[in-house]
Amino acid sequence: MYAIVEIAGQQFKVEKDRKVYVHRLEAEEGAQVEFEKVMLVDEDGNVKIGTPLIEGAKVTAKVLAHLKGDKVIIFRKRRRKGYQKKRGHRQYLTQIQIEAINA
Repeated sequence: MYAIVEIAGQQFKVEKDRKVYVHRLEAEEGAQVEFEKVMLVDEDGNVKIGTPLIEGAKVTAKVLAHLKGDKVIIFRKRRRKGYQKKRGHRQYLTQIQIEAINA
């Protein structure tokens, strides 16, 4: 059984007991969170598709940790001009574990 859910502006394919990294959520570690923007649910070949969302469906998850992602280097250069800029970025992430999918 899996579902397609919108979490923090992005769509994820989630299954029970799967760990997912999403953009930082405003919840404390160990807290339960519910996501009600469920777009698709597949129960052993029985597929329900929402238009755009499935009414009454929700996914519950537990917040495991808040962390930062890998560093991404942004380097800009114009050849023969002496122009160079180097910047870095680390995205704030939240690790969640899917506990239940209620269709």
